[in-house]
Amino acid sequence: MDATVRGEVQPGFEALADAMARQLRGARGGAAVCAYHRGRCVADLWGGVRDEAGAPWQRDTMCVSYSTTKGVVSTALHVLADRGEVDYDAPVARYWPEFAQAGKGAITIRDVMTHRAGLFNVRDLVDDARRLLDWDHMTAALAAAAPAPLPPRATAYQALTYGFLIGEVIQRVSGRSLATFIADELAGPLGLDGLYIGAPADQLHRAARLVDAPARRDRAAGPRGAADRSAAARRRRRIYGAVERLLKLAGHPVDFDRAAAALAPPGISRFDFSSDEVLAASIPAANGLFTARSLARLYAMLAAGGELDGVRVLSRDTVARATEIQTHGYDQITIFKMRWRLGYHRIGSFRGVAPRAFGHFGWGGSGAWGDPDRQVALGFIVNSGSGTPIGDLRILRLNTALYDCVRRLRR
Repeated sequence: MDATVRGEVQPGFEALADAMARQLRGARGGAAVCAYHRGRCVADLWGGVRDEAGAPWQRDTMCVSYSTTKGVVSTALHVLADRGEVDYDAPVARYWPEFAQAGKGAITIRDVMTHRAGLFNVRDLVDDARRLLDWDHMTAALAAAAPAPLPPRATAYQALTYGFLIGEVIQRVSGRSLATFIADELAGPLGLDGLYIGAPADQLHRAARLVDAPARRDRAAGPRGAADRSAAARRRRRIYGAVERLLKLAGHPVDFDRAAAALAPPGISRFDFSSDEVLAASIPAANGLFTARSLARLYAMLAAGGELDGVRVLSRDTVARATEIQTHGYDQITIFKMRWRLGYHRIGSFRGVAPRAFGHFGWGGSGAWGDPDRQVALGFIVNSGSGTPIGDLRILRLNTALYDCVRRLRR
């Protein structure tokens, strides 16, 4: 195995280690990837550095994983549905009565989990990104908000609001904080070594810090750095405007202003998602602190129908309902055909899209997913890069390597 990468890999899965090594060569940060096949861990790999000071990535290093968090909080909601405590087709207001304000009385759990609730506009909810640290503010603002109108059957990715919507239902129904619920119902039963949304203080020493993140660059560069970032933003707006015009001519429902309203509340560029303050809070659409090992193990359980190593977390029926495709059109925010399930999206590789694979990727490049047909699962965490709101080419390369390994083993 390449010296750039540490960890273990089983015979037949060396190509995944090679793909990981190629990504780490020359990278400023670090990363970890873990893969399961047929309920067995076949690769557990890490390398690079965990912060800008150059501290090496360790076996137990965790990293903030942005929207990959949505798949974890969705799985927690499915635990309650499996027990009959939540009905996907019931109004959210059944469990959270204040949510019925402003014409939202008929919005269902399914609507929220498939991003059809029209509650994507975080800019109208907060005057500064730091409001995301205040659970009570965010849930009160969402309860009072009016949904944005959407075309029939259209979806609009709730990039920062999704976690508060689902997390508040979990807390109302279970009577526990979201962090406690995840510890009790997912991390504990599955023996996960790092799966936090709202990390305890005694675990923050394990957190990787983002490398080259805007908030950290601006603090280091001072006024000149902020000016450079502002100029870059103007250039991006010009490029986005040109792309938007071309896509609209082709009949695509793109609207970058709407996307910005979902993705970029005021002050987001100064918001350091890997700071202790943010990691200790609960932003369940965006600040999950995970190991790749925990993510892969969670999705290995899902890919196997809800059970792993004799521990059943969900029934097969609930997993089937949770991972059934619900939508087919272009999402109004991500501009892709997401094929939303209940809290998960479709999974691709350079070999195409696996029909029944599901999971969630995140800004910065992270992601986690499972495939019940090939009985594989993968978790990837990384502390450098930006990409798109739903991953980038790095995870697609790892997915491709894993699928190639499985294909060769079958032959």
